[in-house]
Amino acid sequence: MAETTYNKDIDNADFVLMTQQTVNLPQAIFAKLQVLPPAQQQEILDFAEFLIQKYERSNVPIKRVPDLHKGKIWMSDDFDEPLPDEFWLGENDPLLEEAQHSQEK
Repeated sequence: MAETTYNKDIDNADFVLMTQQTVNLPQAIFAKLQVLPPAQQQEILDFAEFLIQKYERSNVPIKRVPDLHKGKIWMSDDFDEPLPDEFWLGENDPLLEEAQHSQEK
């Protein structure tokens, strides 16, 4: 039987259970799996398949397609120009005016 010790995790003040025995992870998972009823075993299988699919997709690099949306996006000629004071002060803001108008009703 493994000797069990409790170590204080200083970062989050939780107790962490640690065993002094090296356990083969797949064997440990299989041992736990065997004591579960078939319905829970199926849930674990479904979850494992979900994880496999999730990480298979995340490891596949996304291929970029040059000029895929060419001409669909434009940038104003004055994009890099400083914004006027009215912008920063909220003056002549149609959204702000609409919100104030709807509150008055």
